[in-house]
Order: sequence, then C-alpha cells, then structure tokens
Amino acid sequence: MSTVDKSRSKYIKLFLYLVVIVLLNVAGVTLYFRGDLTKNHVYSLSAVSKQVVSTLTEPLTIEVFFTKDLPAPHNNTEQYLRDMLKEYSLHANKYFNYRFYDVNPESGGIGSADTDDNQQRARDYGISPVQIQMIEQDEVKFKRAFMGLVLIHGDIIERIPALTSTDGLEYKLTTAIQKLNNKVSALLALEDKVKVRLVLSSSIYKVAPYMGLDQLEGYADQIKQIVEKINPKTYNKLDFARIDPTTSPDKAAQIEKLDIMEINWPKIDKAGIDAGSGLIGLLMQYKDKVRVIPLLQVLRLPIFGTQYQLADMAAVEEEINVNLDRLTNINQDIGYLGGYGTLSTGSLGPMAPRNEESLSRFSALINRNYNLKRIDLDEKGIPDGLKCLIIARPTEKMSDYALYQIDQALMRGTNLAIFVDAFKQARPAGQQPFMAAQQFSYVPLDTGLEKLLNYYGVRIKKSVVLDENAYKQRRPPQQGGGEQPIYFAPIIQSEHINKELDYIRNIKGLVAVKISPLELVQKRLDAQGITAYQLFASSDRSWEMRDRIMLNPQFISPPANDTEMASRPLAYLLEGSFGSYFEGKPMPEKPKEGEEIKPSPEERPDLSDISEKGAFRAKSPPAKIFVMASSELLKDQLLDDQGRSTNSMFILNMIDALNDRESIAAMRSKVQQFNPLHETSSMTKSIIKVINIIGLPLLVIAFGLIVWARRHTRRKMIQHQFQTEAN
Repeated sequence: MSTVDKSRSKYIKLFLYLVVIVLLNVAGVTLYFRGDLTKNHVYSLSAVSKQVVSTLTEPLTIEVFFTKDLPAPHNNTEQYLRDMLKEYSLHANKYFNYRFYDVNPESGGIGSADTDDNQQRARDYGISPVQIQMIEQDEVKFKRAFMGLVLIHGDIIERIPALTSTDGLEYKLTTAIQKLNNKVSALLALEDKVKVRLVLSSSIYKVAPYMGLDQLEGYADQIKQIVEKINPKTYNKLDFARIDPTTSPDKAAQIEKLDIMEINWPKIDKAGIDAGSGLIGLLMQYKDKVRVIPLLQVLRLPIFGTQYQLADMAAVEEEINVNLDRLTNINQDIGYLGGYGTLSTGSLGPMAPRNEESLSRFSALINRNYNLKRIDLDEKGIPDGLKCLIIARPTEKMSDYALYQIDQALMRGTNLAIFVDAFKQARPAGQQPFMAAQQFSYVPLDTGLEKLLNYYGVRIKKSVVLDENAYKQRRPPQQGGGEQPIYFAPIIQSEHINKELDYIRNIKGLVAVKISPLELVQKRLDAQGITAYQLFASSDRSWEMRDRIMLNPQFISPPANDTEMASRPLAYLLEGSFGSYFEGKPMPEKPKEGEEIKPSPEERPDLSDISEKGAFRAKSPPAKIFVMASSELLKDQLLDDQGRSTNSMFILNMIDALNDRESIAAMRSKVQQFNPLHETSSMTKSIIKVINIIGLPLLVIAFGLIVWARRHTRRKMIQHQFQTEAN
C-alpha cells in the first residue's frame, strides 16, 4: 500500500470516529439513561416514589429556591435535587411540574429585578435564607443562601424551608406529595369549619411592659392576619375569633379546663397596678377535638432572671398548619395506650418544655406522618379500623377487661407494637433522693400483658442482657480517665440484625439500653401457624443478669466462665392469624371506678356461652405483633429530632411496617449515615497491614520484572529472526 493510500485511510477512520461520537451524543440526548451502581440504589427513585407521581390527579408544582454557585457540599445538594426532580418527571404523569428560581440574597444592588422578585416570592412562601460557612483564600467566611422548596397542590402548600443535606431527600419529597394528596381530600370533606380562637386577656396589657411585652396590644391583629393568610390555602375552612376572658367571664369558664397558660402578677404600687391574672394561648377546635398552641414562653435565666417571649409569627403559622393536619385526620391514626403507668408522649409543641421521661421526640417524629391518638380503655376503648396500637412501658396491673380489649383489637386486625420492661425501677426504702444515683433496685413487673404475649407465642425473660460489645462512657479525669463500658447498653452489630426484611435491611447498628431477652413459645406458634422473625440480637459475648438486678457499671464485670456467653434475641415480629386468649374463658366485666382489679377471671361464673353475635372474635385476620422488652429506645436520649439516626430509623420503620407502609420504610433507610466496617480478627488485620506495607511494593517489583522479561524475550526473538534471514 502506498503512502498516499495510508494517509487517506487514516482520515477516513478519523471521520468515521467523529460520526460515531456525534451519533452517540445525539442518542444520549434523546434516550435518557442512568445507571446507579450504589448498593442501596441511593441515586435512583424507589418504586413507591414512581407510583406516587404517576398517579397524581391534580396539578402539582414544585418551586425550588436555591442560590447558585454555592461551595461544597451545598452545590452537590443542588445537583442531587435537580437530578432527582428530573427522574420524578420521567416517571410522572402530566400533572407533575417543577421549576428552579434564580435567587441571590446578597442582592444589595448587584441582583437583577428578576432575582429580587424571586427572593420576595420565596419569602412569601415562608422560605428564608440560611447562613452557611465557606472557606475562601484560607479564610472562613459566612454567606446567606436560599436552599428550600415548596410543593403547590391546588390551593394547598407544603414547604421544605432548608435542604442542607441530601440525606432522606427522596423520603421528604415523596411523603410530602402523599400528604398533599390526602390534605386536599380531607379539607374538602370537612363538614364544619375549624375554629381558631385567640384567648388573650386584656388585663395583661397593663402589666405587659413590665414583662418586656410592649408589642402585646398589637399581637391579636398579627394573629388574625396570619389566619387570614392561611385561610385561602385551606379552602376557607378556618374561622377566627378572639376570646377576652377579662370582658367575657362566661366564655372564660368554658375554657377553664383547657391547658391555657395563666399569668398571675402581684400588686405593683409604683405603677398603680392591682394584683391580677390573665390567660394567653391559641385554641384550634374541630367538633369535639381541641388543640392548644402555647404563645408565651417563660425563660428562667440564672443571671438575668425571668424573661417572657412571645411566639413569632412564623412559628405561629407553622403550628396552625401542623395542628390543622391533626384535627382533620389528614394523617392516619395510630393508637397510643394511655394510663396504666405508660410513658407520657409529652407536649407536641416546639415551644413547650420537655420531660426526660416523656416521649417528646418519638411523638414528634410519629406525628409527621401519622396522628398519634391516645386510647383510654376505660372510656371509649379501641376504635374499629385502627391499624396499629402502641403500648409503651405499662407499670400497673391491667384488668382482664383491658386485656380483653387489646386481645379483641388484635382479633379485628389491629397490629400491636409492644415496648415493655421486665423490671420497674424503684428506690430502696429509707434512701435519700440525693443518694439515689446508681442505687436503684429493680422489681419484676407483672402487668398482665405477659400472659397475652405468652399465649401469642413469645415470652419475656426476667433478666437483663449485658454485653461486652457495649457503649463506652468516658470517665472524668478525677476518676482516672479512660473508658467505662456500660454493659447494660449493648451495641447491636449489623450481623445480628435481620436482613430478610427490606425495611430494616439497611440498618447497620443499634444501641439498646436495659433490655431483656425474649424466647419463643414454639408450641403456641406452631398451633396458630405464626411466623416469627428475629429482628435483632446481642453479640456472642453477651450474658444475662438475673434475680438481684444491679446496674451500677462500676460493679459489673463479665462472667469468668465463657459458657454463659451467647447471643440473645432482643426483638421479634410475629406475623399470622392469632387465636384469642379469651376463647373458652369467661367474658371479663368492666371494673367499676375504684374497684380492686380481680386477677383471675376463672373465679367468676362462666358466661362464655352468652354473647351477642359478632361481639367476640376467636381468630384474627393476618396481623402483626412487634415485641421488644425495653422502653428505653423510645426515649429522647436514644432518638434524634430529624429521625436520621439508626435507632430512630429502626423505630419509625417498624411503625411504618405495622401500618402496611413497608415501601416507605425501605425508602427512608436507603441513605445511612452509620456505615461501620465489618469486624475482623487481629490476625486478619495484621495480614492486611503486611500486604499494604510490603505486598504492594513487591507487587510493583514483580510487575516490573514481568515487563522486563517480556521485552527481553521479544528482543531475543527479533535478533534471532534477523540472524536467520542473514544466513
């Protein structure tokens, strides 16, 4: 082949390569394709997200206000959001739309008229800029940036004011879209208006300046303006009025039993003010349901004394929207058993103080997607159609009538989430309160639930699990420093968490506290055809403390004999059709007020043959029972406000699973902040270290020798070939 032909052939190949590249780019523009190689498909939409946006029946618009050119990691958040919304649109029907607005909070004459308008539009929706930290030229600087969005569905608006991270972003968007769908239907179906009543005594006006509340007289007008602003977005379902207990004592008597803050002040001679009192708060009522929103926060500071602070209008607007959701049952109801010493759910308002023994964080997390409804067995009982009932640490003996209601709720298909303690903490008699640290005694509990659970197929052992693989607390320097293992706070490793269930498969670790082991009653499970899933267990280096329970870390040490060491099951999910505990037993009677609870129904005449048709059910439809012998996992110290910790995700995912929302639960835990490395032995660690230090250099040398040998062999072959041709 001539030199000219070779040159022409090269140009033809180059031209063909360019044509192929252009065609590939054209195909890439018209045929959208994404590949997600992450283990949990973090960057792909879940099936439930695709289903939600593909079944919209009304226009849904997402307006995003995100400042451009932000430093890392916030620029990644913006790009992640763009990619996600694009994927939503690919799977959505014609009703889904989204738009990014160019906003620049640092306008000051620099921003254009469009960016200023967009900035005001964001503020009108309740989205304000947040302050972020950035590093430029080795200096730490701060910048104000918009990073929020609103979802508009008809006249209803749902906002996410700050998107500072990609964690749980798909979960937030999908659940918000679902909530909007439910909200429109619920508001349109309301028979009456929701009453919004500002309770504000005019008598407080004269003492307000001495409380630092100079703006109190105009506060009622501000509240009215907020309600008028919200009303069009709720199809005008709000009815606002003010109640002045000072001038309307008859109305004051009607709200006397409600938890409205009352201010009492002494006589102030210098100002000529007599002693008096007044009420301040906001009531929301729909039919017989009432919600109270606190408007005044009292701060008691050591140096500055007592200070009073009114809730700002943004907080009031948010509280009205949240309580509107709860009053109108936009979210699905979840029952929470009240009485019998169960843990208090605490105040659900963000301005209210928290009690360490209450479940403030738990209730706040649950109420984002459900309506936590208190169930009083002695009053209205457990309503039909309730999907899930939570029982959290009862400490008092339950009557057979109460147990019967729980049993029959299960027979109707209500799933049970049971968090019980095997022991009750008590202070020894005669011990002074200031000497009580780590000196509590633990008394075995018998509430009656134990016999129900035993009948259904799981037994709570009267012991506490201790584990060498436990949380370690740092000692203060005055105690010698170092770490103190808290053996009664086992760390649950990934290999001891069930991976068969999608909604807990991505949970990589948990922390349990004061938890008792469980054991299955296999005969009962086999007789009823119940499937039992062990959800998590302690490590192989755990043991049990029985009889005399003492949980002072300084006096606990692992047993000398390894035969006591074994993994203990700590949580179970039972699933199937359960038989009633009360089948063939006398029908329990409701105890009268003040009547002593009779422990054994067998002492009364057998009235099991006398019943109304359909009043008693002996077999349940497919139902679920979640059992864990510790209530500590529900308390504030083991949960976070955002619900992103592994403990929070586990609890929320189990509640979702008990409400037939397994797909939502699996979506929540796609992204995990806690991804520990697999535990390896000391020998394995040493081998890996040797390979990294010595093995890699040896590998490079070996590769170099192979290359040198191949080149040397090739040189010999060429030399031999020329010598042969010469001869």
